[in-house]
Amino acid sequence: MKDPFPFAPVPVLSEAVQPWAGKLASPGLVLHVHEVLGAALFYTFIHLVVSPILSTWLFPSHYPRHSRGKKVNWDAHVVSLVQSTLINILALWVIITDEERATMNWEQRIWGYTGASGMIQSLAAGYFVWDLVTTVAFIDVFGLGLLAHASSALAVYSFGFRPFLNYYASVFILYELSTPFLNIHWFFDKLNMTGSRAQLYNGIALLITFASCRLVWGTYQSAIVYSDMWNAVNNSPSPEYVVTAAAAAANATLTDPDVNMMAFVNESTGPIPVWLAGIYVASNIVLNSLNWFWFVKMIAAVRKRFEPVKEPETKVAVDGAVGGSTATEEKPAVTQRRRQHSIIEDVVPDSEELRDGTIQ
Repeated sequence: MKDPFPFAPVPVLSEAVQPWAGKLASPGLVLHVHEVLGAALFYTFIHLVVSPILSTWLFPSHYPRHSRGKKVNWDAHVVSLVQSTLINILALWVIITDEERATMNWEQRIWGYTGASGMIQSLAAGYFVWDLVTTVAFIDVFGLGLLAHASSALAVYSFGFRPFLNYYASVFILYELSTPFLNIHWFFDKLNMTGSRAQLYNGIALLITFASCRLVWGTYQSAIVYSDMWNAVNNSPSPEYVVTAAAAAANATLTDPDVNMMAFVNESTGPIPVWLAGIYVASNIVLNSLNWFWFVKMIAAVRKRFEPVKEPETKVAVDGAVGGSTATEEKPAVTQRRRQHSIIEDVVPDSEELRDGTIQ
């Protein structure tokens, strides 16, 4: 399936990046560099222009205009909300409509390429370019932990330009399905709606999407990608792909965005390097482990929210039965009120670590 982006690769950008793409063994980058830069500029525009104007207009008493750190944090959540919503819609559309992608075998899932999957890879990479630049610019706000996260996420998503696991760009970006609800939860807190019915419903949706897309879908797809990479570490692409792709590869890097799915395979393509598979597997295992840990903590927080809150026993006055006299008696004061805090505030800190969703 072709790259659905509305215009073809920009020749000037493609030619400028081609030497770097060669050094980085990422020939697919020349086809999508305009999308990477376009996405980075788009999210920068939202961060610096759209969010301040729109947030000030909609939430004048809540938008932190006079606190640099809080303002940057707010604007970053707006970007994350826009990005996660947009990339989810596009990834689902690619998975449903890309017939070429749907027919891929394990070799094509490792070394193959389609323009539509390349677009998803590029938009994700562009977001993490924005994330990296923003984190560096406001390192005092976001800290070194988020700098490491932005750097590693950009590196992992860039692997698809080799191309390597281009097929899985749309698969693992669906981790982001829970991210809009996470950002909405954060905004409820800032709008003094903590513990509200709206936040309760959003919290339930967050738990359901988190479990579905990160735990069930993510674990299942991780097992498949591990199997594919095991095959690719021990085997080279089949000779038939090397022969049929040679002609298509000649012009694919600059002039033809509608390339054969194995166009970047050639006679020098061998098994994938162990270091490359190792980086990918390590990142995936760490992420999946964190997802399970966060979900267990979320469940604990939900149970805690609905536990009764026992208050200290108090002495209360009771009318006497004779002569209007009064007496006192002990009465336990136990209420069944809900704790007035967010469902998941104990496990989703006021931190940017979760604003991005995930890396692959």
